[in-house]
Amino acid sequence: MKTIALILLMNLCMNASDIKAYAIGVFNSNGDGENIQHKRVTDNNYNGICYSKIVIFGNFTNSKVEVKIGNSLGHYENSISVYNNQKIKIGEELTFKHYNIQKGYFEVRVDNKLYDTKVFVK
Repeated sequence: MKTIALILLMNLCMNASDIKAYAIGVFNSNGDGENIQHKRVTDNNYNGICYSKIVIFGNFTNSKVEVKIGNSLGHYENSISVYNNQKIKIGEELTFKHYNIQKGYFEVRVDNKLYDTKVFVK
């Protein structure tokens, strides 16, 4: 009985997808930008080239991360690890570069699952 319970528990833990992803910022090529958490529309206009930042909590090492602003697909630039107070890694902050930005919604997808799309970028 204990082995069956152990096998079921291990199976549940291995199949759990505890990924959370959020859009956190949009910046122009000069580095000026804004935090977009808790916003519906950006304050500034971002036309041409800009950068976006997202944060992903959980294990996403073999996942496909896709960030779009309108029709512009973001190209991965770099990442910074995120740690909790006990210095345990809990996620990553990723930066993406976007070309030919026009207005549209900021979308964050991990393995084709939509996690965040509430912000409209002007």
